[in-house]
Amino acid sequence: MTVLDGNALAGELAEVLGPDATRAQMRCRGCGSVGALGETRVYRTAMGAVARCHGCDEVLVTVVTNGPHRWVGMPGVRVVSPT
Repeated sequence: MTVLDGNALAGELAEVLGPDATRAQMRCRGCGSVGALGETRVYRTAMGAVARCHGCDEVLVTVVTNGPHRWVGMPGVRVVSPT
């Protein structure tokens, strides 16, 4: 498993969060903190990537890519504001 920061998901989430996805502000469902995608910790494996809250380690975003298909989940995000 590779551990990166949220900048690693910028390209994959640009379609969902806008051209500068790393600046998208997210409110954590777990602890209520607000932070940019670029501030999260990203855990990447061959199966996909998981971005976790910098405050409480809640799973904020999941990304799974299979060929031309991409699935994005935001189970730990209460609200998101693109840049």
